[in-house]
Amino acid sequence: MPPETAAPVASPAGADRTDRAQARARAARRHQLLVHGTRVLLLVALIGLWEGLARAAVIDPFNFSMPSRIWHQMSQWALHGTPQGPLWEQVWYTLYEALLGWVIGVVGGVVLGIALGRIRFLADVLGPYIKVLNALPRIVLAPIFLIWFGLGPASKVASAVVLVFFPVFFNAFQGAREVDRNLVANSRILGASNRQVTLQVVIPSATSWIFTSLHVSFGFALIGAIVGEYIGATKGLGLLVSASQGTFNAAGVYAAMAILAVVALLAEGLLAFLERRLFRWKPADAGDGR
Repeated sequence: MPPETAAPVASPAGADRTDRAQARARAARRHQLLVHGTRVLLLVALIGLWEGLARAAVIDPFNFSMPSRIWHQMSQWALHGTPQGPLWEQVWYTLYEALLGWVIGVVGGVVLGIALGRIRFLADVLGPYIKVLNALPRIVLAPIFLIWFGLGPASKVASAVVLVFFPVFFNAFQGAREVDRNLVANSRILGASNRQVTLQVVIPSATSWIFTSLHVSFGFALIGAIVGEYIGATKGLGLLVSASQGTFNAAGVYAAMAILAVVALLAEGLLAFLERRLFRWKPADAGDGR
């Protein structure tokens, strides 16, 4: 009969590594729970303080409103609609303008940023013009876009585009300039063309720079859409803010701002999820607890 084989025994070093990994995972979960719990407590404390100060007339409830009135205003809009139509229609109108402006601004910023980062002659020629345009207060362009494109969504999309374009452009430009020269040289040695170097080396290397700008650029797109609607529109959350301000309805102004904050947080969460999916190969930072 063949001799019985002994069962494999885990080495003490392997067991220690497993225990340490499990301990780090438990510590990370506890840290996340602590962070989320503290965030919720801080929000509840701020809302409670605001409500208490308004009810005690320490702050003027007419000008500053109070959370209970803001919640009531949002409930009224959700259940009975706004003066401009259903609440979901106003949210979608603003979100559509912001998304379209964001996409156009991101694509334009990435393409031009990579192009100028790769072609020095083009950067030398267009650089001063881009710096001048970036120095302009772009919010004041909203009335000009309103004159050019009217009260429809085109003027709001244009406002969103000019706010999104520049942060994305400068990050893409810097990312293209910061590519490891050794990678480019090795690609050249292997026979890669300019197009292949750009698509397979430069753009992947600049992706982390570009994603950094995406986190803030969507907020800029919302700002552009809201400012355009505030100045002149037929629908949208910016029009709700303008109408509420015109009737001295502070709760309506804060309610529209709260809805905007929720939309911005959802967009930020989606971008963070996409970034984690795209950059799974990157090692976690030592201090992020992952």
